[in-house]
Amino acid sequence: MDLTKFHPSRRAMIRSLLLASSFAPAFLAVLARADSHGGTPIISGVQELSGDVRLNGRPAQVGQRVHPGDVCSTGADGSCVIVIGEHVYLIREESEVEFYAEDFEEAEGSISGQIRLAAGAMLSVFGKTETNIVTPMATIGIRGTACYVDIQTDRTYACVCYGKADLGSAVDGQLLETVTTKYHDSPRYIYPPDAPQRITHAPVINHSDVELRMLEALVNRVPPFDKTQGMRPYG
Repeated sequence: MDLTKFHPSRRAMIRSLLLASSFAPAFLAVLARADSHGGTPIISGVQELSGDVRLNGRPAQVGQRVHPGDVCSTGADGSCVIVIGEHVYLIREESEVEFYAEDFEEAEGSISGQIRLAAGAMLSVFGKTETNIVTPMATIGIRGTACYVDIQTDRTYACVCYGKADLGSAVDGQLLETVTTKYHDSPRYIYPPDAPQRITHAPVINHSDVELRMLEALVNRVPPFDKTQGMRPYG
């Protein structure tokens, strides 16, 4: 993504959003360099990182590309933002994510496949795609949307922030529910097959509209709820 595509007021908006994020100082430095050099592009790959972040076991670097089969892991103080095509991922601390090792497909404007979230949590925004996020307990079938996924001790938390997704079991393959949301309408807890209930309603936790705006801005988009009048942001 080339920052010259941003109108000056748009760059100011991104700065204001970044001030509320844990990556504020580093991202502001990136944008400052872009302004001073007449529009330095932000390319796909690791956009920013904080603390212990590793790709395939080695310390990650800003600007490093992420390829199918790569594994990103973060320590107790680690987090990072990664761009792959038109998709952006904010990976929380103590997480492990394997990107597109299986069923990977790349077409014009579209990257699809399977992402394995083995531990931790991840907030993602997607362009056109048919991607499955797979945890030890759940599958979230993304069809162009945004979602937050958090692996907890005895369940997986999934909030489809906007868009459509199929929520299922990674253990027996059963489709549990298809949700279509506009604004964090249907967060769910997904449980293993032997639980009394396989899927239940959940609150909205641990992710914010500021983060969604930041991630969408990195691929020159805005969340659809910003186009809706009268919507009160949370977080």
